[in-house]
Amino acid sequence: MADFEIKTREDGPATSIIYVKGFLDAHTAPRFEEALQKSIDSQRYHILVNFQDLNYISSAGLGVLMGFIEEVREAGGDIVLANLTPRVFKVFDLLGFTNLYRIFDNETEALEALNSK
Repeated sequence: MADFEIKTREDGPATSIIYVKGFLDAHTAPRFEEALQKSIDSQRYHILVNFQDLNYISSAGLGVLMGFIEEVREAGGDIVLANLTPRVFKVFDLLGFTNLYRIFDNETEALEALNSK
């Protein structure tokens, strides 16, 4: 199993970019949840999650995203996703998450969308 890694980068006063690498499952979901919570606690409600290096996502990882989206949107922000591998995109698509989240091919497009909101 691949190692799990999370990195966060700030982009301006209200935006966080969270890079997720490896396997996002029940064991690693709390670390992903912590990264999202830190962004919200810092009043960074424009959140881009870059899944370029994500190999696998389970229902626990999807649940973390669902747990934050309402709070972020109520605060005037959004969570957008970028660089999903075909395998990860298929999971999002099958479960209808493509209707709930804006998904972009790359980080630049996602940032432009966040900043224009």
